[in-house]
Amino acid sequence: MKSLIKSVIRLVFLLLAFPFWVGFTLQSILMGKDQATTSWSQMVSLFPGLIGVYLRAAFYRLVLNNTSQNTVIGFGTLFSQHDTHISDGVYIGPQCNIGKCRIQANCLLGSGVHIMSGKGQHNFSDPDTPLREQGGTFTQVEIGEDSWLGNGALVMANVGKKCVVAAGSVVISDVPDYAIVGGNPAKVLGSRKPKDT
Repeated sequence: MKSLIKSVIRLVFLLLAFPFWVGFTLQSILMGKDQATTSWSQMVSLFPGLIGVYLRAAFYRLVLNNTSQNTVIGFGTLFSQHDTHISDGVYIGPQCNIGKCRIQANCLLGSGVHIMSGKGQHNFSDPDTPLREQGGTFTQVEIGEDSWLGNGALVMANVGKKCVVAAGSVVISDVPDYAIVGGNPAKVLGSRKPKDT
């Protein structure tokens, strides 16, 4: 019965999110999907409480690729890139900034986590050219299933499955499966891998 009620609520919020999807689609045609994602993400990030959680889940289900509606996306969380995927059972805390990424099933992101679109977003090699004109490369960062990124983590590289990233860590290199990492730059501190495997 509980799952049926949740399904009905999700359907209602899909209908409520439909006008936002229309606005997103129109802006995508005029300005591109990334600009529309940023704009509408700011709009839906401002709805508080459980209503906001359900509305954001429905909206991102409509506009992002392969995104589950069975997610929790906290107040004030912003998405900047359209090429983002959120799998089933993901929790994203409040005030996060999410770039181009793929977040696998059952991941937990604490408050204020930033997932950048790789570590090459800004070139800065030419001191005679303003930084904003030097461009950069956006790459999709993957967060493996059942991983936990602590509050304030900054992530610019892939994180394997079943990992723990300590609060405030700066991830600039790929993190192997089952690793516990922390620090700036993040280093492997331990493993969650069972001893008998």
